[in-house]
Amino acid sequence: LLWCGRNVKTTDGSSLSMPDTEKNQQLYPQPSSQKKGCGFPVMRIVATFCLASGMLLDCRKGSLDVHERTLWREGWECYEENDVALADCGFCSYADYYLLKEKNVDSVMRLHQRRKEKEIIKKFNKNDYLVRWQKPKKSQRPNWMSEQQWEQLPDEMTVRYVKVSIDIPGIRTKNFIVATTLLDPKKFPADAIADLYWRRWRCELFLRDLKTTMRMKVLSSKTPGMIHKELTIFIIAYNLIRSLIWDAALSNGADPERISFKGAINVILQWAPLIIMLKDIDEKKRYIEALKGIIA
Repeated sequence: LLWCGRNVKTTDGSSLSMPDTEKNQQLYPQPSSQKKGCGFPVMRIVATFCLASGMLLDCRKGSLDVHERTLWREGWECYEENDVALADCGFCSYADYYLLKEKNVDSVMRLHQRRKEKEIIKKFNKNDYLVRWQKPKKSQRPNWMSEQQWEQLPDEMTVRYVKVSIDIPGIRTKNFIVATTLLDPKKFPADAIADLYWRRWRCELFLRDLKTTMRMKVLSSKTPGMIHKELTIFIIAYNLIRSLIWDAALSNGADPERISFKGAINVILQWAPLIIMLKDIDEKKRYIEALKGIIA
């Protein structure tokens, strides 16, 4: 289930609410647009998932004052050599593209609207070409980078643009550009890159599984310490369910993307009490295999 022989890890940001206590407000203040006493503390999270399995590989948390790219960068240890980082335009920046490439990690992201480069180096066709990115002005240096780190970045880098058009009946056609460091059009055809970016929506579905299906959207603890433990338990439970779905799909020749996360939870809740009561290990294994068959 590799994409063009590469592992793809997809990232997106979201937020979680929690009880309105003084300690929660201190660490995760409510949005500044809300009046005091009329809102709830909000935690910003940035989650990185395995695109193939849906496993949550890294989750970083902070207040709304911390930018999503800052939290994302804290979790870069989840990337390995030859991985592909897939994300929306909010994560598309010069410094991040270059530094990920230094780790032999390629990027596939929607082009940020602020980038206006027009210098085309090479055209493969009208919708697929290489452009030269210029390093932003010094005044645009990210806060997390020192002046020395900024100076060490090259003055320019080559990035590939793939124009994508999404035409779904009943919905207005969307046209945008995907920027990537995968420069070889033979190894990574434009259609494959467009299709990969289209699959980025699965990241939003993974977050929906966590926040809506598992009811993580509103945490219940009254202190930050317990909030962090509660979040950890949700992540562990989510990954256990995902691993069971993955095992069920591989054991039964099914497509893991076609297996319902909510449906899997319903099956587990029905079968778990029976499996727990079984004393014989071999019998328990048979029931678990049957459980995986039903999930698949």
